[in-house]
Amino acid sequence: MTSRLQSRPDAPPSNLRSTVWLLVAVLLVAANLRGGITSLGALLDGLDGLSAGTRSFLTSLPVLCFAVVGATGMTLARRLGVHRDIGVAFGLLVAGLLVRVIGDPWLLLVGTFVACAGIALANVLLPAVVKEGFPNRVGAVTGAYSAIMSLGAAIAAGVTVPIAEAAGSWRVGLGVWALLAALALLAWVPHLRDHGHRRGATTRVSLWREPVAWAVTILFGTQSLFAYVVMSWLPSIYADAGFSHATAGLLLAVSILVGVPVFFLAPSLAIRASSQGHLVAVLTAFLAIGFAGLWVAPVAGAWVWAVLIGIGGAVFPVVLTLFSIRTATTAGTTALSSMGQSIGYLLAAGGPFLVGLLRESTGSWSVPIALLLGIAVVQLFAGYVAGRPVVIGDRAED
Repeated sequence: MTSRLQSRPDAPPSNLRSTVWLLVAVLLVAANLRGGITSLGALLDGLDGLSAGTRSFLTSLPVLCFAVVGATGMTLARRLGVHRDIGVAFGLLVAGLLVRVIGDPWLLLVGTFVACAGIALANVLLPAVVKEGFPNRVGAVTGAYSAIMSLGAAIAAGVTVPIAEAAGSWRVGLGVWALLAALALLAWVPHLRDHGHRRGATTRVSLWREPVAWAVTILFGTQSLFAYVVMSWLPSIYADAGFSHATAGLLLAVSILVGVPVFFLAPSLAIRASSQGHLVAVLTAFLAIGFAGLWVAPVAGAWVWAVLIGIGGAVFPVVLTLFSIRTATTAGTTALSSMGQSIGYLLAAGGPFLVGLLRESTGSWSVPIALLLGIAVVQLFAGYVAGRPVVIGDRAED
């Protein structure tokens, strides 16, 4: 069922202070949603006592955890409410980040799973918090928190190894991120009262028969696949082209960092647009041109391709915005976010593995990049369906 979305009026001035503190808490939460993952990736080659299979499993664990645990987000939100659930999520994140540095390799696996479970829940619930807490500023707040998320990922990837080397222990390099997570948890404590109970956030919303919901889900899946392929394989593509590993890593860092301001702007552009399909198409075109450039001229245009791929990654905050603007209620936003992220991450999980398998079997990057260009076409069409100016899930199920 579709309808027009009715916006609530701006909050009265007396609520300004609580709104500002909620914004601070949201941004602190966002700052923790990737650092626990990229910090582990930065140190993975230097961890002793891990088999090659364990290392490979650790690289796949986050996205698989996002898919499995993310599917529970709607159920938990109906029982506890979105605000309390984020408190639970960050309790898990702090515990997991601590557990993974206290003992044997199996505790590293357990702690990483627990931490990623917390991240998965917060991933699903944060769009609902933004919709409820900032109904007339969804684009600006989504842009801010997605930019902070990306920046946090880049900082954690860049400083974890120097911290570990300065302390003489990889445990310190990983464990320090539990402090930032604990700070976010403390900032969230005043918001544990779940306002969603007053606005129907606990009602059940079914989106399985909504074509737009499936388009949003596919769009989330394709952009996630691109993101994990870039993080996993972009340095290898550059290294195979003749760049040093240091330069290849720098090119990845440039690709991530150049996306930060675009991540901030893209949701506001999405809010202002009558349909978001054109915006997704433009960003997808940047991404496709970047990958095509890597195929035909990886050396001559290396920095240009890294920048274009970074800009194209801004489909991510656009999809986060769609979770809010395609739904009428907090319950609907939570349901669409849960559906989109659980199934979307599941679709994306095999992307890096398949790309690596094709590279290994063919001996070049031509076939993997051709596959990625085909997926870009799928993303373009999904974007036009997901960008239709309708609201879904405004009728709850008992």
